[in-house]
Amino acid sequence: MRYILSIRGGGIRGIIPTCCLMKLESQLGGITRDHIAYCAGTSTGALLTAAIAAGIPAADILKIYTDRSQEIFTPTGIVADAKRVAEGFMYDPTHLRDVLVSVFGPAASWVVNDCPIGVMISATAMNGHNWFFVKDNPQNARTTGSVKLVDAAVASACAPTYFDHWRIDNINGQTIRFFDGGVGGTANPAYQACVEAFEFDTFTPADTRVIALGTGYFPGSDAPPSGLLKVIGWTTSTLVDTSEDWAGEAVNRQWPGIMTNFNPLLPSDIDESDLSAIPALVAIGQQLAATLDWTQLIP
Repeated sequence: MRYILSIRGGGIRGIIPTCCLMKLESQLGGITRDHIAYCAGTSTGALLTAAIAAGIPAADILKIYTDRSQEIFTPTGIVADAKRVAEGFMYDPTHLRDVLVSVFGPAASWVVNDCPIGVMISATAMNGHNWFFVKDNPQNARTTGSVKLVDAAVASACAPTYFDHWRIDNINGQTIRFFDGGVGGTANPAYQACVEAFEFDTFTPADTRVIALGTGYFPGSDAPPSGLLKVIGWTTSTLVDTSEDWAGEAVNRQWPGIMTNFNPLLPSDIDESDLSAIPALVAIGQQLAATLDWTQLIP
């Protein structure tokens, strides 16, 4: 049996699946990539996918969220709100790239083809075209394997109105600008991961299981948002959240029985850049992790 790990988007809420990966590593030993054949992610899930492929222990990944998020999500408060209105975004994605490079070590120079496991990272080009960064193989178009792993992860994490876009040069001789994969309908990457694995790789549904980790959800309200900033936040969140529902349902409908999903209910609607929620998110992640028996999920 081969295992695909799928990790959803959600900004700072990536703390939740990271805690689950810490439980995996404590129960099974080694690092996460030792136990899976393929990892797929969008947005914060893409950052986790890149880190897993690079061999970063989950405990070190958690420290990025808890100790270095302020380097990424800056400025904050009314300055960030004013920048969002004036420039269309609050944060510079080069800060995110710099943090990843500092943590990845030699893997910071890897291209996607260098990953020792299969990966799928989704991002949306400015022209609306969805891109899926995967390793080149004879069954696919072989267009993304030479892209730097860090670039693919940052491109997927640049949520509109939060981050500026990310530019990647020389993809088949083209320069392409990207926004977050979630706004392209792949905030939950589980379905596309299965498509890539089953249609464009050597996996089969009979010998594959998918473990999907979410970043938490909070039921939406029927009340309309008021004010420009709230409308912007609602629009971005809705683009992301709606795709999470259909993707999971599509996997269960097309390949019944192969996916196990973990996505906890949040106590409130936690914004993906709310650094004040870090302690609460760690607690939620640890609570979810305590319910998981990875010796049964990945026997």
